[in-house]
Amino acid sequence: MSNQDSKFINNFSLVLGILVAIAIILLALARSVAARTQGVEIFDDPTYIATVESSTAPFAKEAIAGQDNSAMAIKAPAGAGPSVALAVPKTGKDLFDSVCTSCHGAGIAGAPKAGDKSAWAARIAEGKPTLYQHALNGFQGKSGVMPAKGGRTDLPDDLVKQGVDYMVSLAQ
Repeated sequence: MSNQDSKFINNFSLVLGILVAIAIILLALARSVAARTQGVEIFDDPTYIATVESSTAPFAKEAIAGQDNSAMAIKAPAGAGPSVALAVPKTGKDLFDSVCTSCHGAGIAGAPKAGDKSAWAARIAEGKPTLYQHALNGFQGKSGVMPAKGGRTDLPDDLVKQGVDYMVSLAQ
């Protein structure tokens, strides 16, 4: 390597080092200026404040016995159309066809299949009052889960009992 090449590499390295040092100084200067101005502006920004409040707001409210809990009523969002309630079946068979068959038709979540005599025999042996209680209030068994009223809490108790009677009749 010639003396001239060596001198060029040294000068080039010196210029690159100076440029890197200037870039670091400019970055530090920009961060210090931003720290004094940006922080104040962010904390006064209404959008930022609303975001923080929504993120830190409690996600649930607890009803307290003996107090007015009407503020906790579930309301439809603004602009939502009228709500459509599901039709209430008229008979136990209609209830089975519209609600119960979703789990008891295919045996989902450990539900005994409708008409399966061996699966229903032990349950029928416990008696209808127990079957009614499990259907009305829900039940957590060893092999599955029965939600209260099959997940349709709007159904009257008598109709749920008719649905239980219908499923028992399928297994006998």
